Amino acid sequence: MRIPAFPPGFVRTVGGQLLAFAIALGLGAIIILMTNESPLRVFLTLMRGAFGDEEKIAGTLLQTTPILICGIAACIALRGGMFNIGIEGQLFMGGFAAAWVGFSFSLPPVVHILLALGVAVAAGAAWVAIPAFFRVRYGTNEVVSTILANYIATLLTSYLTIFVFKRPGGWSETPPILPSAYLPELFSFSRLNIGLLIGLAMAVATFVFFRWTVTGYRVSMVGSAPKFAEYGGVNVRKTGFGVLLVSGAVGGLAGGVETLGVHHRFMEGFAPGFGFDGVIAALLANGSPVGTIFTALFFGALRAGSLLLEVDTAASREIITVIQALIILAVSADLLMRRRGDRTGERRWKF
Repeated sequence: MRIPAFPPGFVRTVGGQLLAFAIALGLGAIIILMTNESPLRVFLTLMRGAFGDEEKIAGTLLQTTPILICGIAACIALRGGMFNIGIEGQLFMGGFAAAWVGFSFSLPPVVHILLALGVAVAAGAAWVAIPAFFRVRYGTNEVVSTILANYIATLLTSYLTIFVFKRPGGWSETPPILPSAYLPELFSFSRLNIGLLIGLAMAVATFVFFRWTVTGYRVSMVGSAPKFAEYGGVNVRKTGFGVLLVSGAVGGLAGGVETLGVHHRFMEGFAPGFGFDGVIAALLANGSPVGTIFTALFFGALRAGSLLLEVDTAASREIITVIQALIILAVSADLLMRRRGDRTGERRWKF
């Protein structure tokens, strides 16, 4: 019986990702030692804080949900040869749009949820449309334009929340959404909701799309070999524009799920860092939607477990931010080295 061979470069790619991850964790352990704390104790505390009991597991999955959906958005862009760093901004716009629908309209429960999520999806797609247009029309680097769009989205939603839709007498937040727009919860003891199931379903559907559909193959070909795809009759510009729109739409969906399922309102800084964590989760999974499930779970566990760090150890919660930054640097360095090692000159991003 013949054992199927791995795709060309698979071992080198996965090995590079694992090495980058190990280096980041090693550097994180050194930094923890500099705080006069044991890395092993910090690790065990993180594990206990993330998976110690059913409530902590639910909390970890709650943190994983937006990272997973944002990671799927990043995977879609990466497979099409685009690097959508603006998922954070698209999440904010989608979250605000869902909140507006949630407190402005009185509708039957299912209709209200679907409309709010639909508007969140539209808001995310609309927010990335301008960077996408300049990318395909003028060749503008989408990394820069989508990063700048993040700041605008954050400040715009803050302005709308404080000066236009602020709840009377409350903090910097909008009025609460109506109960008919709440996403159903999975457990009575946690805010974990069906957003997790939506994220898992999207991961599987995205994998199937890229693996077994003609359109998915075309998108992957545009991302891996745009000149070859264009020679084969694929409209590279149109495909790239569509890829960024879909990626932004999924980012907006992540914001809608966070608003309708967790906070039930929009507030300043309601989901800080989820978009960036999703991008890194996708990079760490090498652009695999199914792999992103596990990398998103890792980042969700870091977030949830860090709540126990300052209680049981001398380490600060900020050490988690440092570890995440080290992972970002290590994975980015590995990606850059693989791009430089690609002699064909075809691939913008190697996934």
